[in-house]
Amino acid sequence: MAPELYLIRHAHAKEKSFNQKDIFRTLSADGVQMASKLGLYFTQKGIIPDIIISSPADRAINTAMLVAEQLKYDVDEIHSNDELYEASVRTFLQVINFLKDEWTKVFIVGHNPAISYVAEYIVNTEINSISPGAVVKIVHSLSGWNEVSEHNCEFASYIDSETINM
Repeated sequence: MAPELYLIRHAHAKEKSFNQKDIFRTLSADGVQMASKLGLYFTQKGIIPDIIISSPADRAINTAMLVAEQLKYDVDEIHSNDELYEASVRTFLQVINFLKDEWTKVFIVGHNPAISYVAEYIVNTEINSISPGAVVKIVHSLSGWNEVSEHNCEFASYIDSETINM
C-alpha cells in the first residue's frame, strides 16, 4: 500500500479579537462542526492515521483534537510541531521529509498559504487555496518520506468538510 499523506487545513476559526495574538485564535462554532464531521468521515472510511502532527496554533490543535476524538485516536498522541505555524514551503516540506517511514497514514494539520503551496509543489497539480476544514490526500511510491519533493507525489483526492454528506 502506498503511503498516504493527508494535509488538513484547520477548520474555520473566529476572527482575531483586539490585542489577541493570531496563534491563540480558536475555532468558531462552524469550525467545531467541520472538524468533527471530518473525523466522522475518516472513521466511516476506515482511515486511521499512524500519527497526527499539528501546528501549535489553537485552531489547528483544536481541529486535530476533534478529528482524533471521532477516530478514537488518543489526543495525547497528537504531535505539536512549532515549525508548522507560519511555515514556508521549504520548512513544511522538511517536516514531511523527516516523517518515519513506518508511518503509512499521516495527518498534518496546518495553515494557508503554506499547506496549499506545499500540496501543489509535491503533486504538480493546481489545487488553489485549500478551504478551512478541507483535506488534500496525497500518495507516493517513493522509498521513503525523505524523498518527497517537487512533483514526485500523486494527488489522490480533495475532501471538503462543507460538502461531505453524512
